[in-house]
Amino acid sequence: MSDSRRPFARAAIIARFKPVHLGHAALLEGLAAVAHEAVVGIGSSNRYNPRNPFTTAETAAMIGMVVAGSDNMKLLEVPDFDDGPRWRDMVVDLLGPLDAFFTANPYVRDLLAGHYRVLHPVTLVAPEKRRRVSGTMVRRAMARGEGWRELVPPAVAAYLEEHALVDRFRREFGPATLAPGEPEE
Repeated sequence: MSDSRRPFARAAIIARFKPVHLGHAALLEGLAAVAHEAVVGIGSSNRYNPRNPFTTAETAAMIGMVVAGSDNMKLLEVPDFDDGPRWRDMVVDLLGPLDAFFTANPYVRDLLAGHYRVLHPVTLVAPEKRRRVSGTMVRRAMARGEGWRELVPPAVAAYLEEHALVDRFRREFGPATLAPGEPEE
C-alpha cells in the first residue's frame, strides 16, 4: 500500500548510530515519513569498541528519543561478520521484502543492489534539514570534551550525560578515538 505521503509500504536503513547525531535524526524522521513500515537496523550490534562505544540497548534508546511519536518504526539488531556475502544473506533474511533500502555506503549498496531498490539516504532529508556531521566527528568531539552537544539532538545529549555514557566513552575509548589514523565514517 502506498500513497503520496508514504510512497513505500516497507523501507529500511542500517547504520551504527553511535551516537545518534543530527544527521541521523533527520534521516530517521525522513524514513518514518516515507514508509508505512520503517525498519531501522542497528548495525555492528555485536561490537563494542572505539567505533561502536554504545550498547545496542543504549543505541535503541537514543533512536527512540529521536523518533518518539512515530508508530511505524521497527528496530532490528544487525551484527557485523566481516564477511560481506554472509552479512548480505543475513540482512535479506532479517529484512524480508522491501520497497526501498537506503544507504550511502557504496559497498553495502553493491551487496544489496541485487535484492533491493537501493536509494541514497540524502533523498530522505529536505535540503534545509541536511547536516554535515558524522559519528566520527561526534566521537572525536566527545573524546576532546568539547563541542559534541550541538552535534546531537538535545534529548540524546541529555541521555548521554544523565547515564554517564560520555564519561564512560572518554575513559574506555577516548585516547583510541583521538589517535592518528582513526578512519572517518
